Amino acid sequence: MFRPVPTEADFATLEAEELVRWGDHRVFERSIELRAGAEPWVFYEGPPTANGRPGLHHVWARAFKDLFCRYRTMRGYAVPRKAGWDTHGLPVEVEVEKQLGITDKRQIEEEVGIAEFVRLCRESVRNYVGDWKQLTERIGYWIDIDDAYWTFSPDYIESVWWELKDIWNQGLLYEDIKVVPYCPRCGTALSSHELGQPDVYRPVVDESAFVRFPLLDGGDAAARVAAQLGRDTVDGLSLVAWTTTPTAWSTT
Repeated sequence: MFRPVPTEADFATLEAEELVRWGDHRVFERSIELRAGAEPWVFYEGPPTANGRPGLHHVWARAFKDLFCRYRTMRGYAVPRKAGWDTHGLPVEVEVEKQLGITDKRQIEEEVGIAEFVRLCRESVRNYVGDWKQLTERIGYWIDIDDAYWTFSPDYIESVWWELKDIWNQGLLYEDIKVVPYCPRCGTALSSHELGQPDVYRPVVDESAFVRFPLLDGGDAAARVAAQLGRDTVDGLSLVAWTTTPTAWSTT
């Protein structure tokens, strides 16, 4: 009735056999079909960027996401799971810049051209789709990857603009001031995710300068400074400024 249990378990082989069984019986697809018309439980996956190979941290994240989706499916909810590919953002541009040997944003316009650079970015995000699909299947992550959306598609972009307009119409969009990290080389603000990219922080030797500003006697401010220091005048006193951008100082 039951297959004999081997004395030495080969877990890799067992996993491979189970994946084949899931595929032959359309287990994932049937779990979606059987919940058609049920109360939806909506889950939006943060799509990965496929211009880099997946790592162990992606396995962890996908295992957690799959856990919740499977649990809700078992509870009777309809849990559609549509994969997606993130094709925008600074990491995509930086990857192409590395391939081209670009070190300055001006080189994109002057040496490559914006249209060609965009074309290379669109190609770059497809480089490792095969690796991602293989990983997704290998770890048993149930998601519809064959009908994945791409954030560079016109339909997706139009949907984002539609949502932004809807938020505006509801009066939920506002302008405010926020201090954010900024990259002078890239000419853009940086997100927390981008600050986590490799080699973002590195020790550098930078030029700096100390500038002395002699205080001139006269006026209430000078008198207050002198009084605080127990002096009658500010003769011989100076303010010292330190800067890492000495080129910004005028020599006139």
